[in-house]
Amino acid sequence: MQRDTVTRRVVMLVDNAVEGDSRVQKAARSAAAAGWDVTLLGCAHVDAERRWRLGDAEVRVLPLDAPAGVRVLPPDAPAEVRVLPPDAPAGMRVLPPDAPAGMRVLPPDAPAGRHDAGAASAGRVGATVLRGGARGLRRRLVARGGLALRAARLARRPVEHAQVRYWQARLGDRAWRRLEPGLWAYERLAGPVIDELRPDLIHAHDFRMLGVAARAVDRARAQGRVVKLVWDAHEWLPGARPRRDDARWLPAHLGYVREYVGHADAVVTVSDTLADLLIRDHDLPERPTVVLNAPVAEPAHVTAAEPAAGGPAPDLRNRCGLTADTPLLVYSGAMAVQRGVDTVVAALTRLPGVHLALVVADPAAGYVRQVVARATRHGVVDRVHVLPYVPHRQLVAFLAGADVGLIPLHHWPNHEIALITKFFEYAHARLPIVVSDVRTMADTVRATGQGEVFRARDVVDLARAIRAVLADPARYRAAYEGPDSPLPTWTWESQAERLNALYHRLLTPTPAPTPTP
Repeated sequence: MQRDTVTRRVVMLVDNAVEGDSRVQKAARSAAAAGWDVTLLGCAHVDAERRWRLGDAEVRVLPLDAPAGVRVLPPDAPAEVRVLPPDAPAGMRVLPPDAPAGMRVLPPDAPAGRHDAGAASAGRVGATVLRGGARGLRRRLVARGGLALRAARLARRPVEHAQVRYWQARLGDRAWRRLEPGLWAYERLAGPVIDELRPDLIHAHDFRMLGVAARAVDRARAQGRVVKLVWDAHEWLPGARPRRDDARWLPAHLGYVREYVGHADAVVTVSDTLADLLIRDHDLPERPTVVLNAPVAEPAHVTAAEPAAGGPAPDLRNRCGLTADTPLLVYSGAMAVQRGVDTVVAALTRLPGVHLALVVADPAAGYVRQVVARATRHGVVDRVHVLPYVPHRQLVAFLAGADVGLIPLHHWPNHEIALITKFFEYAHARLPIVVSDVRTMADTVRATGQGEVFRARDVVDLARAIRAVLADPARYRAAYEGPDSPLPTWTWESQAERLNALYHRLLTPTPAPTPTP
């Protein structure tokens, strides 16, 4: 990529700790390689500010604030359960304020998301459990607490819906200020840093940082500085799963985006289908620039300042303890019910001798443990291998050790509209892909011949698709070879050219029209 001769400053914003977000990392690195002066600001629940470099880009992860002496819970905790008192035992979780009377705080070793109920009886039963190891009693106690908590959530739903109606009637799209005031935390944290950096262009990744960027642009323009704003829409928000069980979450964020989307000078997104939806939803004056979530084709130079720096990719089969002739499926990415991994585990009962590698962010996470427990019940746990992520620069080579890449998604609006990151990663690893019949990826696989499509959540049909691929893998791998291969355009290098061209267009002064004599 040709470097720019005039250095202009770009500030990228994201609402996470950067390290697990390959799109954001690739965007920052490639923009810096093109000659832009790039600072990537992340906002996350970390102990202190973190700094490193991605190639020529500077990365700063800012710690979301907490009162002195108070520990912060993970960002996916319910809104009402954010902080603990300074004298609470390490790891303690608390109940929301509207929990039924008698429900108490759980100790650090209690299962995530479960709550004690019935203060007096719980104390007596808890002592019995500890003394006698009566696991059955403990399970019944936890079940009682879980039912009580679910009942509390259902009881507060009418109140939440009433709050949405009231504040939307009073404030319209500005109702997020009352329904989701936690959004201000990103403003308080990142706003002053953006002002200090004095960017020429702000690139806001995903929806939470759009308002932060828009307000920074307004402040700069009030001082006479011209700053451009690019909004990078990673997903279709109306089709997103709320980040927590709260009826206020989605309407608050939809209003937040509607309030600020008009501030964007350009919109970037991940697929043509999502571009169509954004045009429809927001009446955009021009079509969004589509930048696919494609992997890097050429390994980038890694600096010593980067976390998890460099080195050859580990061998997937070695990590699983498997020989080269053992059939191996791989699923790489986030784990949740709607991702469909349970369907894969059930299908293993119909695929004797076939192994499954799960490459996940946290092998000890609660849902991962549930999947392993399900594999135990099905009698296939000895063929399921849970492995941690590798650095995204190594991922394609790591995945290449498998025979089939799996995308077993359930039907959900955001699953239908894009080629997701793992789709491209599997493709560059030359893996045949078995994908559920979610629209965009299923259509692509049928068109290219790079894999098989099965009915989402259908165990029998998934097993059928896997057997078909394992019977003739060369037939499917052939889609990646020859002049018709889609791989040359499915690279980050080709996508970054689009982003670089957009930056140039926004920051190139338009000459004044010549006056007519």
